[in-house]
Amino acid sequence: MNPRHEIDSDLPDDGIDAQAASWFVRNRQEDGNADRQAFELWMNEPEHAKAYRAFEELWADLAELQQQNKPVPLIVQRKPNAWRPALAIAAALVCAVLALNLGTPHGVYQEQIAAQAKGARTFNLPDGSTLSVNANTRLRIAFDGQQRQIYLDQGQIYLEVAPDKERPLWVHTGESTVRVVGTGFDVRRTDKQVVVSVAHGQVAFAPDSKTQTLLGAQQQASLDLASGTLQQQSLTDGQVADWRSGHLSFRNRELASLIDELNLYRARPVLLAEGKLGRFKVSGNLDVNDPDALLNALPALLPVKTVALANGQVRIEAR
Repeated sequence: MNPRHEIDSDLPDDGIDAQAASWFVRNRQEDGNADRQAFELWMNEPEHAKAYRAFEELWADLAELQQQNKPVPLIVQRKPNAWRPALAIAAALVCAVLALNLGTPHGVYQEQIAAQAKGARTFNLPDGSTLSVNANTRLRIAFDGQQRQIYLDQGQIYLEVAPDKERPLWVHTGESTVRVVGTGFDVRRTDKQVVVSVAHGQVAFAPDSKTQTLLGAQQQASLDLASGTLQQQSLTDGQVADWRSGHLSFRNRELASLIDELNLYRARPVLLAEGKLGRFKVSGNLDVNDPDALLNALPALLPVKTVALANGQVRIEAR
């Protein structure tokens, strides 16, 4: 416990308003009898009491603003001869010291998430949004009073975004961005693709700084990072972010895209021996907890074979 000091040594010596600010902070943080007796003695002076009441009124005004849940200018009306510069300086000091106790409607929130090799995780964000994170995913979150930003470095996420027209939410995937106000959507980023799928609402997907595509419910856009081409397709109800249930269903899907997603669930990637193999279409189901079961079934679905490599990788070859 920190030792107590004489009250005169604790109080600032630069004016009554600064002393009032010091007492106001200490009364909210300490409860010692010695301090209470010293405070009452200090308040016996009318000028001291007047300055202290001013800070109580300021605190009440700030608390009212917090209840309104939005930034509102605080207008303080004073008589021309009642303004004291020292009071303004001391008020700023009190606001800085007590900022953590008061809080702000849109505080700064920063987080880094690195998901484990298997299993999905769900996070409740401070703006009311819900974030689901797939396996082998890395992202950074940066929220403040003006904007909501998520940087997806690798992997896959699903977001149920709380509406906030004053603060749209952005997902950054390298050069590409996704902008939403309030909706449910999925983003997957790998070395080969950026895929955006919308469950409900609408998102603006910008593959680069020059183009933008609007996607609605049950729509998906896939950006091939090597060629820069963008493909769109419609999805059935329930296909968006079905990885959260542990199983993926797919129909007439290109093998290259399927393998790209399957690699999220393996410690070592699956390779395609030839580029043309990736254009094969395949239908079936993927158990995200057992991705090798699909690999073992591929030779029965397509004219391919799987070859296990010494380093744990698997190569798909034509047969």
